Amino acid sequence: MSEREIGARRLEPAAIAGVMSREVANFLTFWKAVTFSSVLEPIIYLLAFGLGLGATLVDRVGGLSYVEFVGTGMVATAVIFSSALPAMFGTFVKERFQRTYDAILAAPVDVEELVTAEMLWIGIRAGVYGCFPLLVTMLFGLDPAPGMLLVPLFCFVMALGWASFGIAVAASVQKIDHFNYVTTLVITPLFLVAGTFFPIDGLPEGLQVAAQFNPLHHLVELVRHSAFGFEATDLLRVGALAVFAAVMWRIAVRRMERRLID
Repeated sequence: MSEREIGARRLEPAAIAGVMSREVANFLTFWKAVTFSSVLEPIIYLLAFGLGLGATLVDRVGGLSYVEFVGTGMVATAVIFSSALPAMFGTFVKERFQRTYDAILAAPVDVEELVTAEMLWIGIRAGVYGCFPLLVTMLFGLDPAPGMLLVPLFCFVMALGWASFGIAVAASVQKIDHFNYVTTLVITPLFLVAGTFFPIDGLPEGLQVAAQFNPLHHLVELVRHSAFGFEATDLLRVGALAVFAAVMWRIAVRRMERRLID
């Protein structure tokens, strides 16, 4: 048995850093377009919902102005769309069309390290872009608060889970068109019942209970509480996001092992 096989279950920092450095180099070729959309999208949402709907139909929600309510909730939306979708499409293209993963695995890198590196890089990127809606909302009147310094960490933890989710999905489907099912049946419903645009306490009781298992809802609440005051239950919300990330990471590793090795 080779030394590599003996240490197969140990994550090597050098291997992870090598894969991440490749992703960073590739990202530097298109970061302007990604950053542009990440900044513009929350502005459009805030203008449409916060100022448009808020000025005509809704003034305040839960003691907050509707702009503040939507702006803090949009952080979770930015995170899922900058983690799950890039992970799905990016992983599928690199594995199926570009054969990038075959080349990486020819080096002293195993599947677990590959998945971990991809997850970490997407998590870091989404953690940064997830803060943009909060910054934009400050331009519309949201007051800065010390608790907001924790928002990048909250975004990073949840992005790890959704990046792993995207990798697992990409390793499970046979055609890229199948992502439409995932977007329509999973991402969109979770996005709509996360409490971003309306409080979940107005939903039927069954949906309110289901929302407690929605990672997006937990991030929405954490971001709002970071701006207006934390609650004791927020530790449980952070724990829920961490468990979600850990479970999806293991699922992603296993699914990718089946795709690339088994």
